[in-house]
Amino acid sequence: MRESGLKASLTVVVLVAMAAPVVAAGDGDVPRTASGRPDFSGHYDVATLTPLVRPQAFGDKLFMSREEAESRVKQAALFRAATSQASDPDREAPPDGGDGSPGAAGNVGGYNSFWIDNGTDVFEVDGKFRTSIITHPKNGRHPPVTEAARERFAARRGFFRANTGEAWWLERDGVGPYDDPELRPLAERCLLGFSSTAGPPMLPALYNNLKRIVQTEDHLMILVEMVHDARIVRIGGEHLPATERRWLGDSIGWWDGDTLLIDTRNFGDRVALRSATRDLHTIERFSPIDEDHVLYQFTVEDPNVWTESWSGEYVWPRTETLLYEYACHEGNYALGNIMRGARLLEQEAMAKAAHSSGSGE
Repeated sequence: MRESGLKASLTVVVLVAMAAPVVAAGDGDVPRTASGRPDFSGHYDVATLTPLVRPQAFGDKLFMSREEAESRVKQAALFRAATSQASDPDREAPPDGGDGSPGAAGNVGGYNSFWIDNGTDVFEVDGKFRTSIITHPKNGRHPPVTEAARERFAARRGFFRANTGEAWWLERDGVGPYDDPELRPLAERCLLGFSSTAGPPMLPALYNNLKRIVQTEDHLMILVEMVHDARIVRIGGEHLPATERRWLGDSIGWWDGDTLLIDTRNFGDRVALRSATRDLHTIERFSPIDEDHVLYQFTVEDPNVWTESWSGEYVWPRTETLLYEYACHEGNYALGNIMRGARLLEQEAMAKAAHSSGSGE
C-alpha cells in the first residue's frame, strides 16, 4: 500500500527535490538516534520575515541580494517599534467597524504589534537569501485556481461577509452563517490551528511559531504552538483506508538517506490549509543541514483547487525556547459573543421590520 502511494507521488517528490540543493551535513554535524538516523527531536522557532508568496516586484527571482535582505529586516524592525507603542489609556473608542486602516482585529482596538512575533530575519539556503517560501511555480506564487474552485469561492464569500452591523443573512434563503456554532470555522472554535501552522504543509504565521518534535524509531510527533495541534507521523506505516478522514490528514513517513519524507492524505472536509479540500495531498521532507538547522520542504497537490502542484521550502532553526500550552478553547469567549451578537442583530432587524410594517412604510 505504501509502495503504490510512493509511485503515485513520484512526480510530487521530484518537484520537491528540484526546489534547491541542500549542503549535506557531515555525520558529526547533526544529532543522531541510536540507530544512526538524524534525530529531529527538539524545539524550533520557524518565524521568518520571508513571505510565503513572492512579491511581484521580484518576478521570477528566487534570491535577493544581501542589501535587499538587510533593508527588509531594517524596515520590519522600524515598523515593529512604531506599532508596539503603549496605547493611550485616555484615548477615545475607535469608530464603528474600525478606522479603515490595517491592523490586527480589524483595527478596532485589538492587539498591537507587541503581540506579533513573525520573526526578525529572512532565511537563507546555501548562503543565499530567498525572496519567498514558495519555489514552484517559478514566480513564487500559487498556481491559478480551477474554474470550479472560483465558483466555490464566490459562493463562500456570499456566506461569510464582513460584519456590517446588520443581520444581512436574514435576507438569504436557507441556513445563515451564525445559525449554529458548528457552522463557524474550526479555528474560530479553537479546534484547529489557523494559518496552517500545523499544516500540512506547516507554514509560518504572525505569532506562535514554535514547534516541538519528539522522535522515536517508528513515530514522529510534531506539536505546534497555535491552538493545540499535534501531528503523529507513522514511520514505515501504511495509510489508513480512504474512508477514515482526519483534520490533519493521515501521515506516514519513510527515510531516504538522511531525509525523512512524509506523505499525507485522507483529510476531512475542513482543512487547515486555506482553500484546500478533502483531496489535498502533501509530501514533506525534513533534511538536516547542521546541528542547529533543518531544511523543511513541501509540495502541495489538490486538483479541486489548483491547476498544478506547488512547492516551497524554508529553514527551521532550533531554539532553547520552550513551547507552552495555548489553551485556546478554555478561554474562547469570542465564540459565545459572536453568537450572542448575531442574535442581537437579528432582534434589531425584526424590530425594525415590525415597526416599518406597523407604520405602513
